[in-house]
Formats: sequence, structure tokens, C-alpha cells
Amino acid sequence: MEGLALGVVPVTNSNNPVNLGAMVREISAGGVVVQRAGESWQMAVIEPQSDASSARPARKSSQKVVLALPKGLVDPGEKSEEAALREVREETGLIATPITKLGDIKYVYVRSWGDGQRVFKIVSFFLLRYHSGQIDDVSREMRAEVKRALWIPLEEAPRKLAYRGERDVVRRAQKYLQSHPEV
Repeated sequence: MEGLALGVVPVTNSNNPVNLGAMVREISAGGVVVQRAGESWQMAVIEPQSDASSARPARKSSQKVVLALPKGLVDPGEKSEEAALREVREETGLIATPITKLGDIKYVYVRSWGDGQRVFKIVSFFLLRYHSGQIDDVSREMRAEVKRALWIPLEEAPRKLAYRGERDVVRRAQKYLQSHPEV
């Protein structure tokens, strides 16, 4: 998972052209990991750690928990699908097998750390089927980024995920699973 920034601006709006030439570009990949739960599906999500560098007080119990899909930067020489599988393993503790690519999310954000630069980001998401592993079995080092990983019902995900692009990806996963009952 990479740092989550405020002020994410989608670049899909044709009424708002964005000059990408001067921007840093990031390529990431992530996964929608699903497993059967009786007659329905559940999916793995993460709760990212809050920004440790901020001086904000601890989250009040009335504040909404931020849930997101596991994702992170594609390493040099790594394919997007490989990065998605690696990020899922690192951030959730799960080993999964690929089913299909769900699509790309493209947006611009301003880094809330370091240089404060504008970044054009592309995140490729894949539908993955749970194979093995224990949810939330992540390394101590990864706890700097991931507070916890958990299963939630797939049908609740579009309401529970914090980011619109990720909610859209989950809707694509739902449609794929409905049209491919053999999965």
C-alpha cells in the first residue's frame, strides 16, 4: 500500500484537462480477493494506518473507519499482476490466484508528504480468488502501513470502501462473478 493522500482528483473528467507532462507518474496494482461464504462472497480489505506524522488526536469511535483495497507500487521489472499478488500477500496475509483484470483507475493527487508534488497515478486492479493464508497475518514492518486486514461481505463493499474508484472496481468484480457462476 502506498500513502493515501487527500485531494485526489480523477482525470477521467473530459471537462477538466490535466497537464500530465510536468507530473510525477506512479504505477500501482492491487487486488479484490474473494472467497465463498456459503451462498455469497466475501472479500479482503485493509484498514490503513492513520498518518503517523500528523499531530491529529486518535480517531474517535464515532468517526468512520477507512477501508481500502490492498495495493501498492509496481516494482521495476515486475508485471502488474505479480505486484497485485505480492501486495495482497504483504498487506492481508493471503495468497490468491488471479481470475481476471478488472481495470485501471487513473487519478491525480498531491503528495501529503515530502515534496508535495502532483502525481498522476494509474492503479491496475485484479479479481483474485483466495487460495490460502490467514487474514491479517502481516509482518511487523507492514503494520506501519496496515492497521488490520479483514473479510467483509462482498455485497457491502461498495458502501464500506472509502474511495470511489475502489467502489467502482468492486462493482465490476460483482458483475463478473454474477456473469461467471463457474468461478
